[in-house]
Amino acid sequence: MGEVYKINIAGCDRELPICPIDDHMDIAGFVMFSDVEITERTAQALMEKCPEHDVTAESKGIPLAYEMARIGCRNYVVARKGIKAYMEDPIHVEVKSITTDHGQKLYLSKADCENLKGKRILIVDDVISTGESLQAIERLVEKAGGEIVAKAAILAEGDAAKRSDIIFLEELPLFPVGG
Repeated sequence: MGEVYKINIAGCDRELPICPIDDHMDIAGFVMFSDVEITERTAQALMEKCPEHDVTAESKGIPLAYEMARIGCRNYVVARKGIKAYMEDPIHVEVKSITTDHGQKLYLSKADCENLKGKRILIVDDVISTGESLQAIERLVEKAGGEIVAKAAILAEGDAAKRSDIIFLEELPLFPVGG
């Protein structure tokens, strides 16, 4: 096993692999898929910090959005990375994430938009770093007519930890290559 970053998140000790992003920066890779314990504990810890909301809108942390909806508002929406056959009249925004080497589009269906319209929306994600994905979700929610009441993540990476407009559980450092 290569270099790791040790972190405790909501009472769960984890070792995150250090992953190269480019010639200048590495990140600690946080993947919550298949980790039920971290999903349940972080959802509960974030729910205790977040304001009341009607819908949870998600970008990458699908298990987190599900668990927070299960114990809270009972409703969540997933921004999709492609148009699916069941998506009638989708809207979209473009995004460039730190962990993706090319631009992407995120989509919401007409039904998703109707679900968000006029509602109090909590945007959740697993990690907020540059904020690009978060801004894309904000634009989607605003296009759909939802009112964003808070933005939350399990981890705030790098400068995101200095932001006052997001709720998060733990800071995650960036790792300059060679430093």
